[in-house]
Amino acid sequence: MATTLNPNLLLAIPLAPLAGAAIAGLFGTKFFGSFSSETRAGRAIAHTVTILGVAIACLLSLLVLRDVMVDGASFNATVYEWMVLPFNGHPLKMEVGFLVDSLTAMMMVVVTFVSLMVHIYTVGYMQGDPGYNRFFAYISLFTFSMLMLVMSNNFLQLFFGWEAVGLVSYLLIGFWYTRPTAIFANLKAFLVNRVGDFGFILGIGLLLAYSGSLNYTDVFAARDQLATVTFPGTDWMMLTVACICLFIGAMGKSAQFPLHVWLPDSMEGPTPISALIHAATMVTAGIFMVSRMSPLFELSDAALSFVLVIGAITALFMGFLGIIQNDIKRVVAYSTLSQLGYMTVALGASAYQVAVFHLMTHAFFKALLFLAAGSVIIGMHHDQDIRNMGGLRKYMPITWITSLVGSLALIGTPFFSGFYSKDSIIEAVAESHIAGSGFAYFAVMAGVFVTAFYSFRMYFLVFHGEERFGKPHLHHDHAEEEEEAHGDDHHHGLAPGEKPHESPWVVTLPLVLLAIPSVVIGAIAIEPMLFGDFFKNGVAFQNVIFVGENHHAMRELGEMFHGWVAMGIHSLQTPVLWLALAGVVLSWFFYMKRPDIPAAIQQRFSGVYKLLDNKYYMDAINEAVFARGARLLGTGLWKGGDQGLIDGLLVNGAARVVGWVASVSRYVQSGYIYHYAFAMILGMLVLLSITIFGSASAVGAK
Repeated sequence: MATTLNPNLLLAIPLAPLAGAAIAGLFGTKFFGSFSSETRAGRAIAHTVTILGVAIACLLSLLVLRDVMVDGASFNATVYEWMVLPFNGHPLKMEVGFLVDSLTAMMMVVVTFVSLMVHIYTVGYMQGDPGYNRFFAYISLFTFSMLMLVMSNNFLQLFFGWEAVGLVSYLLIGFWYTRPTAIFANLKAFLVNRVGDFGFILGIGLLLAYSGSLNYTDVFAARDQLATVTFPGTDWMMLTVACICLFIGAMGKSAQFPLHVWLPDSMEGPTPISALIHAATMVTAGIFMVSRMSPLFELSDAALSFVLVIGAITALFMGFLGIIQNDIKRVVAYSTLSQLGYMTVALGASAYQVAVFHLMTHAFFKALLFLAAGSVIIGMHHDQDIRNMGGLRKYMPITWITSLVGSLALIGTPFFSGFYSKDSIIEAVAESHIAGSGFAYFAVMAGVFVTAFYSFRMYFLVFHGEERFGKPHLHHDHAEEEEEAHGDDHHHGLAPGEKPHESPWVVTLPLVLLAIPSVVIGAIAIEPMLFGDFFKNGVAFQNVIFVGENHHAMRELGEMFHGWVAMGIHSLQTPVLWLALAGVVLSWFFYMKRPDIPAAIQQRFSGVYKLLDNKYYMDAINEAVFARGARLLGTGLWKGGDQGLIDGLLVNGAARVVGWVASVSRYVQSGYIYHYAFAMILGMLVLLSITIFGSASAVGAK
């Protein structure tokens, strides 16, 4: 018999990291200044309370997942009622509530585990940074925000968590606020997400207007009725419009084309933030939201086609950009964009389970790759350019082997975690009959080769081949600014004769702990998550997620599945494996054996290279159209509205009228009393005359 989870236990999960953030943020900074980042004891207090808070949340989340999976436990109730408002003759509740089923429990574990690894890693990476305590406060607050988002049972709390994640990401990306590029990057992220959030709140508003509730239960219960309503003044289905608006919010948060432009620039923040934002938290919020809203999306083929095509464009074309990147963090960042596109394609193919499965596996190996990149940056004295590396394998063995594990998982190597989720996406798209599935299948297949090529290009240039460090070079990229942000007064990169070194244990331990699920979690989880009862456990009401009655991709995948071992063996006969292998071999040949060939290709196809180097000119288009348009609009409102209408006509115009009246009136102000007496008598005569003539007219009329 299903049981109900303890609400106090659930409340403790988000509040534990919030408490750590409050202690580190208030008492560890200049607010109250009880302990400082400048002392070892102060730093120890800050990272201890925040790590403890996230560890408690992770442990409790594991207990919740066990209860959901073993006992079928669930929770769907209000924790705190904020206010009740009249709305269309019915009460509208504004409340804090939790919905905990198998989807939520899985997300809670992923978020808290990856966050815990990032917290531990940060102790080593941010050592000596003057903002040490502030950084721990931010990442712990980020964890709280994401937990509130995934645990919500209503759109109001979902929107709160959605905006809180965006706000804290703004603070984290611009953490080194003395660097102009960091300030530009966090403003860019904030503004681009506001574009997506505008669509998101419109979608919420439409669902509220037609269902009369903000609670998931009520909205899903009315979904059949909502599917019959047309958008006023059009032939469009209201549910289609609402779902597309919701997905526009996901496009901003999960960095889908064309709202992807903020994510690569977010690399200006410290490396732990890159792992936290890009692995298990902010960028997966959109994927989680669409999965949670699957009962609504399932009723609109038009919305699913829109999701499918946008995801396919992102998966393929963002992968192309990873090929020409030289900053180690940006290569991994573009792989994140591409993998988010894969998840979105799965959503569009109505394979919601597969999208969430890839979200989970990707969280582990992508966090591993980002943290490994940070370890390389430490070993290279904060030089991030892969052209200045090479041969690091013998100097950083733990970083090397864990990076290899992450790269193999990323490209979908059989029996690694990424293989099971990525291949399932490709198979789901192949079985889909939704409009746009043909293009999506081509995009995800081509993306297999592209991902393997740029992933192992980075791997080979960093860990193998000629040692290019400790020599005069011309490649700097972002390293100089990061060195300045860390407060070092000497050069960035390794000095002549200086060798790289393995990172301390607080950096390498999270790498090892993340490498384990990057290998095994796919084989363990594929059957229960995709073809078993995982998403049926702990569901608090019917039709919460993964309804799938209109589309049959998942059913056809289930008919072809014969176990994780058979799936791995069968992959040897599929073109997916050979495309990935071709990408690896070609990158090895180009960058280990014949580095002159990539240089010749770059010169021969300079136009294509320039297009990729300028990121399809999306930043230039945004600057020319939207930023300049906003400036022109602002100038017009300032000149015409503020200066012309308000200041010129209303304020200064009124003053000029008063001045003119005063200038005319001054001529009758003689200062002589008899002049004023004469004017008063004259005025009385005029009034008497008007009164007399008015009375006579009234008598005559009678």
